[in-house]
Amino acid sequence: MDRGDIEEAGEEEFPRLGGGKYRPVVAHDRAVVEMSSIDPGSSSSSSSLKKIKVVTPGEMGAGGREGHIPEDGVNGHQKESKLELFGFDSLVNILGLKSMTGEQIPAPSSPRDGEDISITQGHPKPAIKMGTMMGVFVPCLQNILGIIYYIRFTWIVGMAGIGQSLVLVLLCGLCTFLTTISLSAIATNGAMKGGGPYYLIGRALGPEVGVSIGLCFFLGNAVAGALYVLGAVETFLKAFPAAGIFRETITKVNGTAVAESVQSPSSHDLQIYGIVVTILLCFIVFGGVKMINRVAPAFLLPVLLSIFCIFIGMFLAKTDDPDTGITGLRLKSFRDNWSSAYQMTNNAGIPDPLGGTYWSFNELVGLFFPAVTGIMAGSNRSASLKDTQRSIPVGTLAATLTTTLLYVISVLFFGAVATRDKLLTDRLLTATVAWPLPLIVHVGIILSTLGAALQSLTGAPRLLAAIANDDILPILNYFKVADTSEPHIATLFTALICIGCVVIGNLDLITPTVTMFYLLCYAGVNLSCFLLDLLDAPSWRPRWKYHHWSLSFVGASLCIVIMFLISWSFTVVAIALASLIYKYVGLKGKAGDWGDGFKSAYFQLALRSLRSLGADQVHPKNWYPIPLVFCRPWGQLPENVPCHPKLADFANCMKKKGRGMSIFVSILDGDYYECAEEAKEACKQLATYIEYKRCEGVAEIVVAPNMTEGFRGIIQTMGLGNLKPNIVVMRYPEIWRRENLTEIPSTFVGIINDCITANKGVVIIKGLEEWPNEYQRQYGTIDLYWIVRDGGLMLLLSQLLLTKESFESCKIQLFCIAEEDSDAEALKADVKKFLYDLRMQAEVIVVTMKSWDIRSEGNSKEDSLEAFDAAQRRISDYLGEIKSQGSTPLLANGKQMVVNEQQVEKFLYTMLKLNSTILSYSRMAAVVLVSLPPPPLNHPAYFYMEYMDLLVENVPRMLIVRGYHRDVVTLFT
Repeated sequence: MDRGDIEEAGEEEFPRLGGGKYRPVVAHDRAVVEMSSIDPGSSSSSSSLKKIKVVTPGEMGAGGREGHIPEDGVNGHQKESKLELFGFDSLVNILGLKSMTGEQIPAPSSPRDGEDISITQGHPKPAIKMGTMMGVFVPCLQNILGIIYYIRFTWIVGMAGIGQSLVLVLLCGLCTFLTTISLSAIATNGAMKGGGPYYLIGRALGPEVGVSIGLCFFLGNAVAGALYVLGAVETFLKAFPAAGIFRETITKVNGTAVAESVQSPSSHDLQIYGIVVTILLCFIVFGGVKMINRVAPAFLLPVLLSIFCIFIGMFLAKTDDPDTGITGLRLKSFRDNWSSAYQMTNNAGIPDPLGGTYWSFNELVGLFFPAVTGIMAGSNRSASLKDTQRSIPVGTLAATLTTTLLYVISVLFFGAVATRDKLLTDRLLTATVAWPLPLIVHVGIILSTLGAALQSLTGAPRLLAAIANDDILPILNYFKVADTSEPHIATLFTALICIGCVVIGNLDLITPTVTMFYLLCYAGVNLSCFLLDLLDAPSWRPRWKYHHWSLSFVGASLCIVIMFLISWSFTVVAIALASLIYKYVGLKGKAGDWGDGFKSAYFQLALRSLRSLGADQVHPKNWYPIPLVFCRPWGQLPENVPCHPKLADFANCMKKKGRGMSIFVSILDGDYYECAEEAKEACKQLATYIEYKRCEGVAEIVVAPNMTEGFRGIIQTMGLGNLKPNIVVMRYPEIWRRENLTEIPSTFVGIINDCITANKGVVIIKGLEEWPNEYQRQYGTIDLYWIVRDGGLMLLLSQLLLTKESFESCKIQLFCIAEEDSDAEALKADVKKFLYDLRMQAEVIVVTMKSWDIRSEGNSKEDSLEAFDAAQRRISDYLGEIKSQGSTPLLANGKQMVVNEQQVEKFLYTMLKLNSTILSYSRMAAVVLVSLPPPPLNHPAYFYMEYMDLLVENVPRMLIVRGYHRDVVTLFT
């Protein structure tokens, strides 16, 4: 890099360490190219680095002209050397800021991850962002103020009365207010991406809960579109009765002497016009989404104007002016309408003693609640907000409080301006009292409802596409779209749902359905905040401080209570639907780790449980085997897998009904710095294989200079507290004689000695290739040769084997070794009593070995005698080689080898007697369990392998077990 290059680079804006703007850093930048071409180990690279000078804009200004590079001097050299020790760490940090947003994940769970967060560097064209008013407050207000307020609110006041209407408004308002508090906390705990409440709930409660509630919320939005369409059509037919194709005259019976006829739109008209309007809105959605986003705020102006005209009209109203039943704002009307008047109505809501619908407070909650929904509109636009951390809480809370106050005031005014009969029969009383013309309210209702319907038909498909793009459910792959594409298939599907609800044609039957789905979503938001706030993980740092887990809990409980108040049947259906989706996602969905709150809860529960277990020994009643499965094979692995398949099968046999944990470890020989990446990859492969074998356990790979050192580190450090492994499981090295006469015996004996020193149980599997899998049923017996006291580990293992399908047809035989014939009967009685107290079924057989003489057995022990003679010859040859060397060799522990030939003879003779006994009684056994003798002190590892080979000779399947200094079974309850 020459000086000209430096000066050219100095004309641009360089990144500053202390703050300020950052210049874009891309792959083809000069700094990146120079870094990639520098060899850190070369001297030329270090010399070239000294010539590089980074100049900030402030320095350029101080220098008098842009691009001026100060000459090297004392001060300049000090500036250069400030961060020399860190190399390029400062530049990596700048580049790494973007990866901290989540883009560094190699396999992101969502293609949308990271799309809304970027570091603006240099001078890109600024994107148009909205503030609190237009970005949050206006959309929320537009969604909250809708059809229910115009054509159902006065009817609700007439049916429930002013008193219970206030309770109704405050109850629903409290629910949305608490939900807004929870939403504000979650929304300010980090950047929000596409998906709205689905994204919030899914990232807080996990993909299963997120998808189930997200799909229900999608259905709620789709059904809400039908609600708005029907509201617009009903208002249109009320304003222009001549436009109706069908006419229907309904007779109102109100208990008076004169029956009054009330004209109501025909349900067929609602269906026909509703389908036509839905299709027209779909065409607009297909072709003009950008135009809708531009003109959406304009839909709010007719709403505000119509509300203003309604209140002006109520102030100017007089008795029977502008219509019969209007009293003006009178205290008498207020008192008359204070109490409730629940009664039977027909399908159109007109009071009729012969009607088929009875209205109560619970039903009115379901009818009114959609009038307070829409608080998620701001959070859905988080990508378009200048400051999401401020705009979402302030704008959403302002909209919620404003509309709740408007509803409270409206209840008081509506209850005082007309008679109860007028409130119950005039479904468009808001238009009747409006000043100067009812047409203003009609236009406001139609525009507001069509705008809300258009937003539903625009937002619901995007929610469905967001769920599909997360690639959790394969069945939703049809609705996937690229980031810049329109979700046409999802829009068509949403339109079909909307048309299906429009065909129902009854507004009062649709609203409870919408209410259930919205309440389910709000409950999910509250539960998300409750869980995150209660766990209080280090990552939980919301900017919105006015929250508490108790408020979220009350909000979630209130949502559930309101659901059951409205209709327990609808509630059961909604929860059942969400549960079915949850179960389906768990069975068919793809796993995704979004750092949800449940994972944090599991982590904290595990920590609390670990602390509660303490460091003391676990009581035998609570003892569980935690096997440390040593995957390092003594030979080649079949099919190039990271662990022998039969080791995983055996690990499953050590668990009762799958309860317990196994730790699969393998040792990678080499230097840690050189093999770290290889170890990580091997650990992933081992973990995948364990999961494939359906074995509950974890995988660990340790890099060590050799197997002995690696295992010694594992046995000392693996596990936490009382969750440390208590049994070491490994394969018997049957290949040691033909592979390596020195290394394998030394390593094998060292592992056993380490286990004894660390007070760990040992289970060695001989005949691993013959071990049955879960589908291979075994018959015969499980024979236990209980020689030494092992805390009951061998007995417990035999009982665990019986719980598996492969061994459940077997019976247990317990062989005890008595040295004297006179001890046999007493020993047998004691063992039977002991097994009875342990609730174990087994046949007890006592074998005496005092008078056993190998030479008197004739040909029955021919195989054992051949193995015995061969072992004697090999040991004699080994001792001859040692003597020929002229010096006593050292053992692995540094001690001198002491060979007592008479003692060696005794050890071989003992193994011969035990092997002959096993062959005599257990040749057809499904599996044989025998106590593991400890390696004799100061004996070569080669000798111990000869002893063990003589023990396992001609036994096809054997478990060699050694317990540790504690009981794992107990006699007491």
